[in-house]
Amino acid sequence: MKIKFLYSILLIMFISSKPVIAQNTIHPTSSNYQYPTEPEVREKLENWRDLKFGMIIHWGLYAVPGIIESWSICNEDWIYRDSTSKYDDYKKWYWGLSKDFNPTKFNPESWAKAAKDAGMKYVVFTTKHHDGFNMFDTKESDFKITSGPFANNPTSNVAKYVFEAFRKENFMIGAYFSKPDWHTQYYWWDRYATPDRNVNYDIRKNPWRWNKYKEFTYNQINELTSEYGKVDILWLDGGWVRPLETVNDEVRSWGAPIPPFSQHIDMPKIAKMARSNQPGLLIVDRTVHGPYENYRTPEQSIPKTKSDTPWESCITLGGAWGYVPNDNFKSATKVIHTLNEIVAKGGSLLLGVGPTAEGTLLDIQVTRLAEIGKWLEKNGEAIYGTRVTDYYNENNVFFTKGKGNTLYALVNILENSQVQSSISWSKNIPKAGSKVILLSENLSLNWEKKGEKVFINLPQEIVEKYKSYPALALKFEK
Repeated sequence: MKIKFLYSILLIMFISSKPVIAQNTIHPTSSNYQYPTEPEVREKLENWRDLKFGMIIHWGLYAVPGIIESWSICNEDWIYRDSTSKYDDYKKWYWGLSKDFNPTKFNPESWAKAAKDAGMKYVVFTTKHHDGFNMFDTKESDFKITSGPFANNPTSNVAKYVFEAFRKENFMIGAYFSKPDWHTQYYWWDRYATPDRNVNYDIRKNPWRWNKYKEFTYNQINELTSEYGKVDILWLDGGWVRPLETVNDEVRSWGAPIPPFSQHIDMPKIAKMARSNQPGLLIVDRTVHGPYENYRTPEQSIPKTKSDTPWESCITLGGAWGYVPNDNFKSATKVIHTLNEIVAKGGSLLLGVGPTAEGTLLDIQVTRLAEIGKWLEKNGEAIYGTRVTDYYNENNVFFTKGKGNTLYALVNILENSQVQSSISWSKNIPKAGSKVILLSENLSLNWEKKGEKVFINLPQEIVEKYKSYPALALKFEK
């Protein structure tokens, strides 16, 4: 117990003293994009693009001590551990957390309710992160939630019940799956050390072992897409597991070592099987540009400009993807401003939320989500189902395009500031004689064009009522 306690304290100290970040995967949203050719996939992709706002849930062993997800067992320069601890002992301690992970308060219905209250429309759940701990009852490994102290709980097959709970709320269902698996002997073989995130043996000299890994990965994805009900998105993380010929400057910029051989897992074969199980399945092979990256996923960032091709920004509500104690959570206003900018640039926001080891969301997380949803309830028309318009931003005003000639102006109000009695912008001028509607009140506002600008005038009672509001949404015809 003393060793476990020491490691917990050391890692929590690390989290507290360093910025809490996951590995960022920032990449362009338009270069080399290939639209899917299958009609069912294209249709689902457009349906997904209408949703705009989703939740990604990181939950696994790392929630027990409350540390950064998986990465602490990777031996790279940016990983900080206590210098007096032995690396192999640390890995054994980390993987041993499977004996302590007993989330007896797991209640996926409460997660789904919180997401629905936030105005979210799709979910991505971590069925397995890089550490190899499975949050579903896979037949390929005993390193799973259904083999530990939670095994006899009727909801021990966690992914199944998460998907069911969100399906009941009409969410589009996404299965996060890590292509690398640091626990299996087919990826990190204990014959050798584990110097970095990559496979730790030479695939060229050990083709049997790598083929076993490909079979292992194929079988797990087959399970997820055939035994867990309707799945809409297969969200594949770990972009360093890829054909060598796809490694480009973007991949090199991550700073991670790149072995001189392919770590390909035969994505064409996997995609064919997965879509046979789930017709129309969206596949997101993150950062591997081509036919199996149906939409782009810049991480913890927003692209500088708009894109007409499908993408989402995955950004955390707090500072970490999973649960860490004393995390700093973004305000509802900050999230709403982020959502407005992303949607105006043609993307979607996938907001990261991490449950505790007991299986609950923190009160502050639930409160933040409800505050966001309260705004979307009144103003969501300017978000959902919209597309990008040529002139998408001017200062603190972001524009989205609705049906026909309908445009929306999203006016972000800075925190600790208040709405002004007059709002103006150039271009995107409302059609002469048309109305400008304040969505939250369904109120027609007075407006006029002066020179090359439009000026929207707000009544004094609206200025007072909305003085601490996150953003105004205006609807007009162009």
